[in-house]
Amino acid sequence: MKYPVDRLVITPQDVDLSRSPLAGQLDAETYVLGAFNPGLTRLANGNLLAMVRIAEALRHPVRSGHVHAIRWESDSARGRYVLDAWPLEYVDTADPRKFMLRGGGWRIMALTSLSWLLPVELSPDGLEIVAFHYDRAIAPAYDFQCYGVEDARISRVGDRYLMTTCSVSPERHSTTLYSSEDGLDWTFEAIVLDHQNKDMLIFEGLIEGQYWAQTRPLGDLYFAYPPGSEWRAGPSINLAHSPDALFWKPWHKPGIRPHAATVATARMGGGTPPILTDEGWLTLWHGVEPKEVVGVYRTYWSLLDKNDPSCVLRTEHEPLLESDAELTRPLEDLMYLRDVVFTTGIADAGDHYVVASGEADLACRITHIPKSRFAG
Repeated sequence: MKYPVDRLVITPQDVDLSRSPLAGQLDAETYVLGAFNPGLTRLANGNLLAMVRIAEALRHPVRSGHVHAIRWESDSARGRYVLDAWPLEYVDTADPRKFMLRGGGWRIMALTSLSWLLPVELSPDGLEIVAFHYDRAIAPAYDFQCYGVEDARISRVGDRYLMTTCSVSPERHSTTLYSSEDGLDWTFEAIVLDHQNKDMLIFEGLIEGQYWAQTRPLGDLYFAYPPGSEWRAGPSINLAHSPDALFWKPWHKPGIRPHAATVATARMGGGTPPILTDEGWLTLWHGVEPKEVVGVYRTYWSLLDKNDPSCVLRTEHEPLLESDAELTRPLEDLMYLRDVVFTTGIADAGDHYVVASGEADLACRITHIPKSRFAG
């Protein structure tokens, strides 16, 4: 479906790496592989704040028979960034974003880029850049973030902004929580979910005095549904609740599950923090159709009961958003992925929503979606 306002607003060319947290620390050239997957919220001044994931990559990761990874280490007063070299005969570089180490009884991955978060202030409609807040960038600061901080999701709950991020390291692939009073200055709170529990989205409001969140634990093994079930086994969107947004208990009922009727959502995960409407909690999420190495990522939506978010009131198999080659055509020389739109933020704008997505793991896309699109 086409929307009247749908464009890229932040691209790799907009980022000034001379102001990067990595600047001057590596004896190697880096570039912006992607400026994408923006968390989104509205500031007190009416402007929007996009927390953009900057994937800063090595221009030449392979040299002298080795592939190199960027890593932050804490053995100095403020930490430093270093390069690790892996012999090419031990790795698989089929995916341009990462490489896999061969051998062993489980999958082991490393990255040729390191991600940090850049706050970008946008106009109220999300279509113009107001300011880049490099001085408020969020970069690795702990050992459990040594391979980067990724994919912010921002929720406004009462007077507080809560932001979940994915922190990446050999120790754990964890969900970390930051909080803010103004949406610009962020304080690290805690690790809130442990290994490979990704796409944590905190509901923008309490339910019976409790914080609620969508989660998406990953694994290599899933148990089958019985033959003829309407559900497909695999990654699904679960629910958890908490008295304080720090300590989370999984909810005993399932959340949003892949339907057996379509392969387009065979793999799924959360997209935007659920927001409360007159009819219930509106949540946008991603479904992945298997294709080649990465798959086809599309955005879907569901409406959840306002008192019991495990109850799906309405949803559609038809995607809400798909990747758009016309949007990225001016960036063709930078493209390394196709068929990917990954929606990560939403803000109310009266008769429509401002929806923020990562396009092709490359740039930030803003789409204005009429509220009528979700009407029953």
